[in-house]
Order: sequence, then C-alpha cells, then structure tokens
Amino acid sequence: MTETRPRTLVTAPFRGEGLALLEEIADVVLDPWIEYVPLRILGPDAMAEKIREADAEVVICEADFCMGPVLDLPLRAIGSTRGDPNNVDVKTATEKGIPVLHAPGRNADAVAELTIALILAASRKLIEADRDLRAGLLVKDGAIAYQRFRAWQIAGATAGLVGLGAVGRAVKWRLEGLGMKVIAFDPYNEDAHHTLDEVLEQADVVSVHAAPTPETLGMIGEEQFARMKDGSVYVNSARAGLHDLDALTAALASGKLGAVGLDHFEGERLPKEHPLLEMPNTVLTPHIGGATYDTEANHSRMLAEDLARLLRGQVPRYIANPEVLKRAPGT
Repeated sequence: MTETRPRTLVTAPFRGEGLALLEEIADVVLDPWIEYVPLRILGPDAMAEKIREADAEVVICEADFCMGPVLDLPLRAIGSTRGDPNNVDVKTATEKGIPVLHAPGRNADAVAELTIALILAASRKLIEADRDLRAGLLVKDGAIAYQRFRAWQIAGATAGLVGLGAVGRAVKWRLEGLGMKVIAFDPYNEDAHHTLDEVLEQADVVSVHAAPTPETLGMIGEEQFARMKDGSVYVNSARAGLHDLDALTAALASGKLGAVGLDHFEGERLPKEHPLLEMPNTVLTPHIGGATYDTEANHSRMLAEDLARLLRGQVPRYIANPEVLKRAPGT
C-alpha cells in the first residue's frame, strides 16, 4: 500500500472518532444504507456501479454485497463492518490480492445488554404486565396483577451460557454482577468448564451465544430442551438456526420452559400464525441486538485504524485474509 489518500466509498454507518480518522487518511464518500427509507441494499452489480461512480479505491460496506463484479474493480481494500464479513466474497478477494478488513466483537456489549433485557423481561413477564396495564386489567380472571406476575428473581440463580466468545464473555460479567452463578459450555474457550449437557441440566437460565457453523446449527433440539430444568428460561440473542424452533415451541407450550426470549428468526420474521406470537411468556425482538450507535462507533474506529495501518504498510489487527499481504495485488 502507498501513502496516498485513497478515495473511499462508505456505504456503512460511520461515526465518531473512526469517521474523523478516516477523513484524515482518505477522501471519503459517505452514503450509508441505514439512512435510506425505504431500505436500500445494493447487490453486487449495483455496488460495482456505485464504486465506479465514486471513483473509489477502497470500499467499506455493511449491508451491501461486495462480490462478483465488485471484485473485478481495481480496489486497494474492502472493509466489512461485520464481525463475520459474509457480505464479501473473501475467497475471490484473496485470489485477486484485495485485503478484507472486518470488525469482530463490534457489537458484543450491545448484544449482551439486549440479552440481559430479554432475560429480565422474560423471567419477570414484563411484556404481559405492560399489556395488561395498558388494557386496564388490574384484575384478570379474578387475580390482581401482584398475584399474576410473581416470579423468581435471577439473583442467586444459575445462568448457563452456550458459547463464550465476545458476546458470551460480555454477558457473563453482567450476570455475575446481578448475583447469578454463571457456567458455560464452549469447546474453544478454556475458561468454559462444563459440557453442554451439564449447562442445560444445571442452569435456571440458558442463554445461547454460539456462532452459527455446521457444528452448531440445530444444536439445541428436543433432546436438549428435555434436559433443561422445568420452568427454566431460554434466551437466544445469536441466531435462530442454533435451535429447533418446533422443539422450542413444544417445550414452551408444555410448560417445560417457563419463558423464552428470542432476537432472531429465520428470514427475520415469524409467520403470522405461529403459536409463539400468541404465548404470553415470550419476549420476541426483530434482530436488534447490535442496533446501537456505539456499535457503529466501534466498527468505525476498528476499520479506520486498520486501514491506516494498511496504508502505512503495517499488518491490520482484523484482516480476514492476511495472506494477501505477503504478495503483490493481482499475483
């Protein structure tokens, strides 16, 4: 990489000190997808045309797709603001000698905070209580609210984490701060000392934070729900593919699970007739765990700092294909 200021197209949200740094080292064209209503997501052809219009040498994207014709352009670098740069064809970028930067852990605190909110809202029946209050139902089926909404506090209970990566670790210290005993299963983290079965059997609250991989998809099914304590709380702020939704629904309907909190669904939604939508002991949110301005500030700083390193001829901290730095572009 040379010392010249690259013209940089940014179609991701970018803010804070990261934006300020990027503007110091590059000529920036800022056109974030998140400001468009209705939604604008650029496919590979539209993205390539956008890059050509901006005459950009570097592109930073989040929702848009950098693959196909995008990788035929003479790019000096691609930045994906995601932890997993799965909107970029990293394999082809590597073949073409294009460094791909990314931002692992950018939203760990944001997702951890939503996880805590789901646990508390589910275990204390906050959504149902809110609805009853708005409807004027102090008394319902002969019982007052104080009778209907009694619950166990989480202080003194055991939380079981499935996955102890950046988000799992951020959840762990928060739950410990709330007085919970925390145990964890993660075969790739030496600080996780329990098996999956032990976590499921011992935990009052099970919270899933594993990455979606062939190894983990579908890992929580009928057998796993059956191992959990009667009346336990199940929360998944990671990906819907990690559990069997039919098995989860059956466990909740039977009373095996006491409450559920979910922040992700296949296709980003549940069918209108899905029984979970009618169950009072559910808290369902539309994949908003990482939707904080802090997440944007975090990935902005991470990518700007790594682009600065790249331009100085240094090795970026977060590069998905470091092997491209060992050879000249296009070779």
